[in-house]
Amino acid sequence: MGGATVLAERIAERRAGLGDPRELVGELRRALVLVPVDSGGLWTAEFGGVRWICAFTDEAALARFARARDAAGGDAGREAGGAWEFAELRGARLLDEIVPALGVPAGVAVDIADAEGAMAFPPVRGIVPDDVAIDIPADGPTDPPTSPPADGPTAPWEPTAGGGVR
Repeated sequence: MGGATVLAERIAERRAGLGDPRELVGELRRALVLVPVDSGGLWTAEFGGVRWICAFTDEAALARFARARDAAGGDAGREAGGAWEFAELRGARLLDEIVPALGVPAGVAVDIADAEGAMAFPPVRGIVPDDVAIDIPADGPTDPPTSPPADGPTAPWEPTAGGGVR
């Protein structure tokens, strides 16, 4: 299915501490993934102040998610054990078109029912467009500092809630 098997392999490599993260993002962009559809919209979940589009590398991964949801009590209006509708979308479309259209910080979570195979692609530069990345200041992109200022903290830079860098 459009590179989704390769995506699952790249996710396994990264989880093992191998491979290049940029190649993983590229693989998501090329892959066709399955996204559950509910009430005419794509299935999303809120976690950590981010809306996550739930995507799956194949029908088996989507089925594991559906079984886990059913076991947890299902969803209002959805019959337990019933068929799940889904859209097959290219990862690039999710990242470049759908994430920005949501209007809130959003990323893509892949194979979330698989404890050993899940991967999150957060709304940061290099994954989503810069204008919706949460690690870019409101006044435009800047390069992160390579070392802390001499009189500043020794902790590495990190994004703040407002999107700036501290």
